Amino acid sequence: MIRIVGLSGNVKAPSRTAALTSALLSEAARGLAAEVRHISLVDAAPILFRALRADQLDKNGLEIIETVENADALIVSSPVYRASYTGALKHLFDLVDYRALTGVPVILAATGGRASHGLMPDQQLRPLMAFFKALPLPTSVYAVESDFSDYGVESEALNERIAEAGAELRAALTQPAASLRRKLTEPTFARRIA
Repeated sequence: MIRIVGLSGNVKAPSRTAALTSALLSEAARGLAAEVRHISLVDAAPILFRALRADQLDKNGLEIIETVENADALIVSSPVYRASYTGALKHLFDLVDYRALTGVPVILAATGGRASHGLMPDQQLRPLMAFFKALPLPTSVYAVESDFSDYGVESEALNERIAEAGAELRAALTQPAASLRRKLTEPTFARRIA
């Protein structure tokens, strides 16, 4: 069973970012035998903020971090906050083991008030995923308020971009390259390159 985890950096609800993450999860899992989990920071952040380091996580916090670390694919999205992603999302990644996401395909997404922040996923989230040696997919998704109606995705152009990103993720999961993560983290491979 393929595990696809959506991380939504929203710190309020209802949220357009959460709606975008849900739409991306549905599209990414289409036609796959997949277990889908949506972690919204509005709920997860109060649990994670109890710990400043991973070794301080309680049972609930550890379960959230282990879900992220054991994902076969991620969708990472955030509202634009001061030209970047939310601090709550950054704190989650501060608690993730730096080796855990090697080779994991990732869809990057963001929501904002203006089109001028459209490069935020590529300028802010892509370097974060590069640090983890994850594999951010070519198509990032950015949406503005007018792309939604009642916190649901409404825009045809946005739906097309969601479909494109979802297709890339499905391809990454079903092609032989999807085994890259396991190969890179196998003990024998780690010893060979050490």
